[in-house]
Amino acid sequence: MRRHARPSSLSRRSILAAGAAATVAIVRPELVRSASANSAVELGVIGCGGRGGWIANLFANHGGYRIVAAADYFEHKTTGLADRFKIDAARRFSGLSAYKRLLETKLDAVVIESPPYFHPEHAAAAVDAGKHVYVAKPIAVDVPGCLTIAEAGRKATEKKLVFLVDFQTRASAVYREAVKRVHNGDIGRIVSGEAVYYCGDTWGNPTYDNTSAEARLRHWGVDKVLSGDVITEQNIHALDVATWIIDENPVKAVGSCGRKARTGSGNVNDHFAVVFTFPNDVLLSFASKQYGQGYDDIGCRIFGARGTIDTHYFGSVSIRGAMPYAGGSTGNLYTDGAVANIAEFHASISAGRFHNPTVAPSVRSNLTTILGRTAAYRRAEVTWDEMMKTAEKLEFDTSSLKA
Repeated sequence: MRRHARPSSLSRRSILAAGAAATVAIVRPELVRSASANSAVELGVIGCGGRGGWIANLFANHGGYRIVAAADYFEHKTTGLADRFKIDAARRFSGLSAYKRLLETKLDAVVIESPPYFHPEHAAAAVDAGKHVYVAKPIAVDVPGCLTIAEAGRKATEKKLVFLVDFQTRASAVYREAVKRVHNGDIGRIVSGEAVYYCGDTWGNPTYDNTSAEARLRHWGVDKVLSGDVITEQNIHALDVATWIIDENPVKAVGSCGRKARTGSGNVNDHFAVVFTFPNDVLLSFASKQYGQGYDDIGCRIFGARGTIDTHYFGSVSIRGAMPYAGGSTGNLYTDGAVANIAEFHASISAGRFHNPTVAPSVRSNLTTILGRTAAYRRAEVTWDEMMKTAEKLEFDTSSLKA
């Protein structure tokens, strides 16, 4: 069975550069709530770095949003984004509490692109402040954070707020159709599967003072606590698809990981290998690497008694077997998926759809990465129940950071 290989250029930087170059035009849907026909969803951006600035462009291109506030710990990042969108000086915030001051201003919704460690805190505060929430994956770096997001999603529905988690694959028509067919029984009983995330250096190999909280924050992508390690921050794309298809929580996992090729001051690992056991003894083997060159793929294959679903983030999606589905190319999923989610976010706000279906599967896949990470760190079998009972919390000391 042929794998869909790509040139060894699958890095966050190359993806962002390609996405920033794309101009996306979306037909403007009906506008928000009971506001006038000339109004738009007023949006604040929390996290103004590379992806924050990139996705702010997509929100602006949609036509139904107006970016009115910006917050980031680093003032120059806030300024860079705010200048581009001509945000008033009074609505530009920096420092650790920048998000709180942003939420005190008049706006309808927030997009959260801060380091994953802060996602639960920022999202929960936004819901408490009565704002619609659009949040990047991963939703959290630990079990308590995932539970906070689950509660924030529940509260959002209760308060008639939209809460959307930005997974691009779940916005893809070809992914949706293939997974629906699996759930309808087209590949028969699921027996086993494999998921992979292979790429080169995603964050580079920076050298900095590991004892400085501000330096760690600046390089959060290579920090285990702030990112959740690569299995949670990056590899979640593959494991999210696997748990979407299998549609169960894993029961247990066993695995290993290491850091052999990466250099620099960060402490994230550069490879993981984990075997998950799902109900009915369904086995999923997972492997990732984030170093070197030669082969890239974000893929998931699930094998059933009558067929196989084969998915690739940068490639194609199909089903082979007794009831085949030709599927098709995923296209520029990194950009197109975000554009679709941005449109869905606006449409949900406009139509008053507050059931927030992306929250529960995002919590499940995020917890799955944490189970795999815990098993790999311990190099021992860990059960889902044990992980949930222990509820280990990752801690980042912010006492030296500017308020």
